[in-house]
Parts: sequence; C-alpha cells; structure tokens
Amino acid sequence: MNAQLAVMASIRGGVFTRADARACGYADADIDALLRSGQWRRIRRGTYAARRSLMLVTDETLHLRRTYRVLRAGGPSVFASHQSAAALHALPVWGLDLTRVHITAPDGRSGRLRGVHRHIRDPVGPGLQLWNTLRLVSPARAIVEVAATAPALPAVVLADAAVHTGMVDRRALRQAITFLDHGNKRALKVLDQLTGAASIAESRLRHILADAGLPAPSPTAPPDTEQPDPDDPAAEALWFPDERTVVEFEPRFPFCSEDPEDPPTEPANDDGPQPVEHCWISWTDLDDPATVADRIRTTFTRAARRTGIRHFDLARVR
Repeated sequence: MNAQLAVMASIRGGVFTRADARACGYADADIDALLRSGQWRRIRRGTYAARRSLMLVTDETLHLRRTYRVLRAGGPSVFASHQSAAALHALPVWGLDLTRVHITAPDGRSGRLRGVHRHIRDPVGPGLQLWNTLRLVSPARAIVEVAATAPALPAVVLADAAVHTGMVDRRALRQAITFLDHGNKRALKVLDQLTGAASIAESRLRHILADAGLPAPSPTAPPDTEQPDPDDPAAEALWFPDERTVVEFEPRFPFCSEDPEDPPTEPANDDGPQPVEHCWISWTDLDDPATVADRIRTTFTRAARRTGIRHFDLARVR
C-alpha cells in the first residue's frame, strides 16, 4: 500500500474503496492481482483492506478524519490548506499543530472556530487540486503555507521530505512563495535551511548542526571501519572528514519514495582520512539540541587531540 492510499485508509478507518486505490495510482489489474495474492482482502463489494494492517489511532489519523469531514461539509470553494493539505498529500507532519483543520475559502468569517482554522483569500489562489473528490492545495503551496506560519524546524522537515521524494523541487517552492499573501520572508528563510535529509531524524540532526554553527557533513559516506554501530544495526551516519568523526544516529521515520532506488550517494573515499571518533545520537537526544551540539563538539575535540601533532621546543630539548 503506497503512502497516498494509506491516507485514505486512515480516513476510512482501515478500509478503502476501489475508487480510492485508482486515485492513488493502482490500475484495476494491480488491484485484482493484490486481491488474488491475498495481500488485500475484500470486505464487501468494492471495499477492501490490507491483509495485515494495524490501524493506530494517532493525532495524524484523527486530523485526517476531521479534515475529510470538514471538506465533505464545505462548499465547492473550500480547500484543505497548510498542514491539513500536507497530511492529505501523505507528507510527514511531525511537530506541527494538528488540533485544528486548516481550510482556505474565498469568503466567510476568518479565524478559529470549532476546531477549524479558516483562511480567507479571494480568489482562493493558484495551486488548487481535486483528488478523489477532496479539494486541497498543491504540495508546494501547502509546504510554503506551513513555512510561513509554523515553527521553522517542522517546516524544514516537511520540505525536506517533499524534496527527497521528488514531490516538489526548490524551484517549485520558490515559485509558490511568490503567491503567498503574507509570510514570504519567513518561508524563504525556511527554504534556505533545507538539509537534503532522508528521514525526520536526519533532518532534525542536520538542522541542529546548522543552527549551532557546526561544520556541514560530507556528501560522501563514512569510510568502512570495524567500529560497530552502537545500538542499532540499521543506524545511519554523517561523516566529518576534517574532524575525523562519524556521527551515527537512529534513523527514525525515513521519507518514503516511489522510486525503486534512492538517489545514488557518493562513495566513501577509502584513500582519504579515516575516522578516529564516533558519536551516537538517539531519537530522544534530538529533543535537547544544546546537548546534542555539545556532545558533537566534544567528540570533535577528542578526535583533534588524537590526531594532533605535538610541537616541541628544540631549544628546551637541547
């Protein structure tokens, strides 16, 4: 089940229709094959569920269901926007306020009322889509709306995910910013902080590094060493060749991609400097950016001491 169909299954309480599957990119032949193989099962005519699925009722799930109800009750000129549209596009909404459904309409009363934040724009503006009978703004517009109104770190994570999966590129985001009715400078600042990360954990870690003024990691992978991953065999790592340090971290919440392979990364240069220090950062550590930055600085210092050249005073030796 791809990410978009997972959104529809969340909205419908774990089931989905054939129309949902078609809207999410599944051809009828693919649907029939999944049913025959047993990966999907028929609940009733035209309604299916994944054979093995555990539907967790999270804040995001509840937000998706509330957004669906608001859109169904709204008129044809009401569109999901901001983080509500981002959630419908199956983008990660980590760190964003999901207590209210965000919609944009050309008229009515603006503001917050009964769990809905109504934004008024007349006309509603560009970047509007109709997906499986749901009206929502485009991914690029949703991202820049979040960047203009939400805290910077969740907005950076959201934009990182969309760029990584190929849903948008930086040019599309910059173009979408020009159509904002407010918050343009704030959104541009977020766009300048994109990290190129492949997961929420990596995006947060790279943001901490940049915010603390620490060096940017190398685009190459760390050289192979005999140092085992500290806690998780699936740990990912950032390589700092000048500091001779590998920062390993817990790869929480990777950004999904429909491509069969992730974009190729530059291979490690085994002829270059080798790591002398490793630093482990867990998911919970990321809640304390100052401590993370201090720990990495301390690791850099240890590495410098181990690789530094001692300078002798020849006059004193004689």
